[in-house]
Amino acid sequence: MESKMRVAVVGYGNVGRYAINAVNAAPDMELAGVIRRSTADIPAELTGIKVVADVKELPDVAGVLLCVPTRSAPDFAEKYLKMGYHTVDSYDIHGELADVRCRLDEVAKAAGRVAVISAGWDPGTDSMMRAMMEFMAPRGITYTNFGPGMSMGHTVAVKAIPGVKKALSMTIPAGMGTHKRAVYVELAPGAVFAEVEQAIKSDPYFVKDETRVFEVADVDQLIDMGHGVVMERKGVSGTTDNQLMTFTMRINNPALTAQVMVAALRAACRQQPGCYTLLEIPIIDFLPGDREALIRRLV
Repeated sequence: MESKMRVAVVGYGNVGRYAINAVNAAPDMELAGVIRRSTADIPAELTGIKVVADVKELPDVAGVLLCVPTRSAPDFAEKYLKMGYHTVDSYDIHGELADVRCRLDEVAKAAGRVAVISAGWDPGTDSMMRAMMEFMAPRGITYTNFGPGMSMGHTVAVKAIPGVKKALSMTIPAGMGTHKRAVYVELAPGAVFAEVEQAIKSDPYFVKDETRVFEVADVDQLIDMGHGVVMERKGVSGTTDNQLMTFTMRINNPALTAQVMVAALRAACRQQPGCYTLLEIPIIDFLPGDREALIRRLV
């Protein structure tokens, strides 16, 4: 029997919590521990799990799940790749993704390790669906409509803005692949709402979308981790028009993100050194089990 891959979870926010569950549920993985900046105040739910400040305190770790804010993910990935670990993150800034991939590809190849970036559901598994729709109907238009639901990346971006105590960013589908943002903020003492509002609307996460910002007394009363997507393509197969395709899902956002990250780490161990998006990895490599048995069951 093959030994299980030992996995470390870096960060213990929304995604980190679900990543622990997903690793524990994986038949081919074992949770080595959780890495946090501080080990002084450990949540009760981590009782029985090794919590450390440095991955070197965890023996025989093969890969790390970077459950950290998007903007810090590339730096974390570079750090852990150089230390000799495979890395997976859920980086979600679409416009910068290709450049980050090139940067980490050099680091990963030099270290002889694999990095998988943007291993969430968009970018991530939705990217795979868009590609499938496009090769089934090469000429046409695809619309990806998100929500309504909480965007983790946008919410984290708002929380980083000075004057914000707590935040929630909701994605509202406006149709034809466009979206509106509804942002709810709980202000820190002394913060000026107008200044916070302007900072949010000027942030790269929000600058391209219609965004409304609301001040509320208690953000926690509004939070729901549900999200979803409706992806539609109308295109042409060969010379045949009116090929209509729809993909829909309604999900718990951090739970699905964490599950995809775990599958991506499994796939990472099956690739040559370098940095990959989900689009570049064979689908079968994300699944546990014998390759021949998977082909017989799924094809």
